[in-house]
Amino acid sequence: MDVRTSRPRMGRTQTRLLIAVAVALLTTIAVAGFVQATPGSGIVSNVFGVGQFDSINAKALTDVNPNPEVTDFWQARITTKGATDVHIIENRIAPGGTFGWHSHPGPSLVVVKTGALTLYLAADPTCTGRVVQAGFGFVDNGGDVHVVRNEGSVEAVVYVASLVPHGFARRIDEPAPAQCAF
Repeated sequence: MDVRTSRPRMGRTQTRLLIAVAVALLTTIAVAGFVQATPGSGIVSNVFGVGQFDSINAKALTDVNPNPEVTDFWQARITTKGATDVHIIENRIAPGGTFGWHSHPGPSLVVVKTGALTLYLAADPTCTGRVVQAGFGFVDNGGDVHVVRNEGSVEAVVYVASLVPHGFARRIDEPAPAQCAF
């Protein structure tokens, strides 16, 4: 006796319904991801240049004590493994402007030329801003989720040098953390 098991076949209507549900689900996921991003506003960026470097291994040691009998060394080191893109950028941030919540795949040195910026870190449970005035700067180590805002009344001008793996986007949009409801 020949006993065959068979699966029920989907009809055209069921197939179309399945495709419609899959498309709706993928659209919902895409829209939800877009809605969570916090884009910047009030920002004008000028890219001065992007250069590709091989691995970087730079170090400096400078005696900063003018007394020849005493040494006091200042030190710096920049090390990367693998091809690196270095971005040099000027950002002009209008009063009330924001970069939106984001992260970077590598470190950035940020110098405030004019105005002031307020930096908020998603890892801070109190979401307390740190004000950085003209003539000062901060280091973004990369990987941390943050937002930078101009909460002052004058335009802020900021220069940034970012190191990222070659070919990577310099900025990654991130959702706003729950504790920072502004």
